[in-house]
Amino acid sequence: MVRIFFGVIVGILLVPLAGVLWLYYGKVPVAVADPPLPDEREITGLALSARIDRELIPHPPIDADEHTFIAGAHIYSEKCAVCHGYHGKPSSIGENMFPAAPPLWEKHHSGSVIGVRDDPPGETYWKVANGIRLTGMPDFKTQLTNTEMWQVSVLLANADKPLPPAALSILRGEAVSTGPALGAPATTGPVPPAANNPGDR
Repeated sequence: MVRIFFGVIVGILLVPLAGVLWLYYGKVPVAVADPPLPDEREITGLALSARIDRELIPHPPIDADEHTFIAGAHIYSEKCAVCHGYHGKPSSIGENMFPAAPPLWEKHHSGSVIGVRDDPPGETYWKVANGIRLTGMPDFKTQLTNTEMWQVSVLLANADKPLPPAALSILRGEAVSTGPALGAPATTGPVPPAANNPGDR
């Protein structure tokens, strides 16, 4: 019994010590080209999914119409394309990140879904607004208004549907994006409280 108790105590002490030494001697895979830790994607994905599920806004406060798609295309071109690529033109920067930034206008390896079309718009909105730590995905809360974040999120939720020619031209990198179109707000930062509605937060 004493030996078992002693073994448990030694184990409790040695495991943290081994972890500290592993960190101290630079053996942790922190470079982009390093192989992932065992179950790294599953562990981090579980935490991310739980947080998004808790804070998800189920219904977008804007319509999926031409105005939204063109405004969203401008925003995507200016803020997202550098990492996520254009329609038919993957980003070389995104491919060399860890984890790689998904090309949002290409089909998944399964070949049936384009970009994040299989995610609800509220999930994409959460990621745009809050970013994801240790992935290179920044938060855009201080760069875009709530409306602008919803515009790009709703656009991406409709990536496999017919889009207006003007939006497609921007998303292919053919047209120069000079800012939000069709009278969309050009301001940055949070929407003033007076302009918010219950879903626009």
